[in-house]
Amino acid sequence: MRGRWAAGIVPRNFTWIVKDRLAVSERPGGYARNHRKVRRQEELLWLKAQGFSRVISLLGSTHNLHAYDELGLTWSHFPIPPGSDLAGPLSQLYPSMREWLREGEKLLVHQDELGDRVMGIIAGYLRWSGLIPDEPRAITAAEQLLKRQMGAAGRQTVALAAELPPPGVLKPPPPKLEATPASPDGDLAL
Repeated sequence: MRGRWAAGIVPRNFTWIVKDRLAVSERPGGYARNHRKVRRQEELLWLKAQGFSRVISLLGSTHNLHAYDELGLTWSHFPIPPGSDLAGPLSQLYPSMREWLREGEKLLVHQDELGDRVMGIIAGYLRWSGLIPDEPRAITAAEQLLKRQMGAAGRQTVALAAELPPPGVLKPPPPKLEATPASPDGDLAL
């Protein structure tokens, strides 16, 4: 691939939350009937070219994970399907994000679309991590960065995040055992 497309295209609704460290967007390639494999490939090429070290999927399904593997992008999956309870996933997501950011990783967080749920999760992270000291300021920051008003669902998520145990008490989950490429004798190594 040559020319301006060689570096890919910016994912839809891409926004920096913490400049050059933490960003959000809609699902690379779009979602549901709007999902396009070619667009996904171009957006993933852009993420790789920009030096993103990890894609965090909040999708309720495993869609796109194989595409991240194909391009050598590290990913983490914290499924948060619509209508689900958030306390459990957030208590794993937030400490993991904090640890990865402390290690210098560059993160992209996405769900199908960039709506109230993702806004609330990101504002909640800003509040929980102490980057922004209180809920109203975290909500305002998310609204200004994402250029839209946060609805009730997002505000409830921020309030829930404030009730979680603080950093230092809440630890990231242990790493999952993942399959590694096949060994020279053809066996799958774990």
